[in-house]
Amino acid sequence: MSNLLIRGAEALWTGLPGQAMRSMAGADIRVRGGLIAAVGTLSPEPGERVLDASGCVIYPGWVNTHHHLFQSLLKGIPAGINLALVPWLGAVPVPYRRFFDTEASLRLAARIGMVELLLSGCTTIADHQYHYWPGMPFDASQAVFEEAEKLGVRMVLCRGGQTLSRAMTDANAPPQVSPETLDGFLSSVERDVHRFHDPSPMSMRRMVSAITTPSWSCSPDHLREMASAARSLGIRLHSHLSESFDYVRWAREVHGCTPMQFVADHEWVGEDVWYAHMVHLNDDEIAMCAATKTGIAHCPQSNARLGSGIARIPEAMAAGIPIGLAVDGAASNEAADMTTEAHACWLVHRADPRSGERPDPHAHASRVMQPGGHAGAMTAEDVVHLGTLGGARLMGLDGVGSIEVGKAADLAIFDLDHPRYFGLHDPASGPVVSGGQPSLRAVLVQGRIVVENDAIPGLDLSSLRREAQAFVNRTLSA
Repeated sequence: MSNLLIRGAEALWTGLPGQAMRSMAGADIRVRGGLIAAVGTLSPEPGERVLDASGCVIYPGWVNTHHHLFQSLLKGIPAGINLALVPWLGAVPVPYRRFFDTEASLRLAARIGMVELLLSGCTTIADHQYHYWPGMPFDASQAVFEEAEKLGVRMVLCRGGQTLSRAMTDANAPPQVSPETLDGFLSSVERDVHRFHDPSPMSMRRMVSAITTPSWSCSPDHLREMASAARSLGIRLHSHLSESFDYVRWAREVHGCTPMQFVADHEWVGEDVWYAHMVHLNDDEIAMCAATKTGIAHCPQSNARLGSGIARIPEAMAAGIPIGLAVDGAASNEAADMTTEAHACWLVHRADPRSGERPDPHAHASRVMQPGGHAGAMTAEDVVHLGTLGGARLMGLDGVGSIEVGKAADLAIFDLDHPRYFGLHDPASGPVVSGGQPSLRAVLVQGRIVVENDAIPGLDLSSLRREAQAFVNRTLSA
């Protein structure tokens, strides 16, 4: 790793909450040994490479807390484009899993998803990889980790799967959706932990135990065993929860309780647990998440795309619940990059009618309640915090997610060179409030430049596009 000075940026946002988001010392960053060595107004030192960041704003690299990378080849499928969650599952992810019957197809999808994220300034990816079945002829976990290593991104592999066929979606499922045995699932997670898991604060590889859905994808009596096994291995737990009203109704009809009460009764709550979506939480469940520090991977675009609803994230933030930002799978998003997700997060909560119901007495005076919504319910600073340090903390990556001395030099240097950013009075807010896709002067992971001048060194995007189209053509002709 070379000595590096990033110099001349217009602004720097640290990822820290509140007033600490804005760097008061200056916007230059010195990188040594993959770490942030200094932040301020700095002068070059002998032997130091200077990266010119003039016209740019610097954020910590985005931290994506929930994805399904294999879905990166399933965007915009007409049969599912206008469906809600449960029928969409039966129309898209379940039947199309038969096309990921080779390692090459899974690797291609994972590579496309990672490239899309990386070119939005994302440096840490949590992949809820549930494409496993008994006797599968390739090693999905190794394939995902190897693709991440090639691109230089941090990978948190949430090892999903199912030990039970799901009544609502799996009636005509292909063999690739066959459930595993509990012993098969647990032994696979343990084997992956021993092969890949690094518990260090700046780990490039993490493993998580992540049954796909706790109330649909396994028997209730399996959950405690999964939780106990994960905790004995020193890894976290992750899954989907309360994504749609159907999910809540299922829990009440089948288990006689709310989804949060169900997982709490089976030891799936705590500061080592986070769930994707959490759209339909009642007041008691928000209080339970706050008390147990059970976290949320917030997926505003997927929640809107599937018509699932708007999660109560401003209230969850006020309650102190750990929260990160996430893109979810591209099959229910169609644009699974973090900058687009950040823009959607900023907008959607301002439009939510519930945002105006109970004004926060501790909010800044400028957060004026408006009829029908709350224009200050989600600030750009809130979004950047959720999308960086919030996500890193959610997954226990304590050395990542903020621009502070001693932290990993994971940085996104956004070049505001497009007309949509011209005229900004606060350039630092541009990637969030103006939307679009700002070009990247550079992206660094652990001090290594992995994107430069909006390109990934050595990557042939034209070839990647042709491979993606060939896959789509195969599905269309099947």
